[in-house]
Amino acid sequence: MIELLKKIPENRFPHHIAIIMDGNRRWARLRGFPSIYGHREGVKTVKKIVKAAKTAGVKYLTLYVFSTENWKRSAKEIGALLSLLKKTISEYREKLKENNISLKISGDISSFPPDIRDNLKKSINFLSDCNGMILNLALNYGGRSEIVYAVNRCIEDGIKKIKEEDISKRLYTFPLPDPDLMIRTSGEARISNFLLWQLAYSELYISEKLWPDFSEEDFYNAIISYSNRERRMGR
Repeated sequence: MIELLKKIPENRFPHHIAIIMDGNRRWARLRGFPSIYGHREGVKTVKKIVKAAKTAGVKYLTLYVFSTENWKRSAKEIGALLSLLKKTISEYREKLKENNISLKISGDISSFPPDIRDNLKKSINFLSDCNGMILNLALNYGGRSEIVYAVNRCIEDGIKKIKEEDISKRLYTFPLPDPDLMIRTSGEARISNFLLWQLAYSELYISEKLWPDFSEEDFYNAIISYSNRERRMGR
């Protein structure tokens, strides 16, 4: 399938892919396990898809890891999620380095515990010389709060008449280009406050599979589906 992907014309290949990794908790419940078991399995899928993206030639991969709405979950689950995040980043950065993948964070991580913030910053610095692909993690991210943040930065910078490019340059995701393709797993057909500004003209791909079951082949099929579409961008 990789050879098939390599034949996709440059103008029909999604260089920035964003993913809403949905279905970890449902996957666990269906098997009679607690939610954290599903999240752990979800991490395994993350690693497979990151490798698949790099192999396919994707330049930017944005993953919706922890939303501003996730704070509404139980304290026990939040604690388990943050602990899993810290453990995963610590153990995974060597593999990212090996694959020449740099790390970017989009979101307001000031609400995270100091040890997690320090871990993320150290990992970003550790991978700063990598230039093969950018892995962008949306952490404590919400699309509406991001736009509010960008507008407030415009005001602080003294801009009297705000233009679209003024906001774009102040988003958490800057300087990444807008996603070409957004994938959501678990069959849910909504964007859930994810990249509201950036997804204006992105192609959407909905997979019925729960995130832990999402495979490299599923990922490649999403790319092939994208390559067969015509993006008019309002034209």
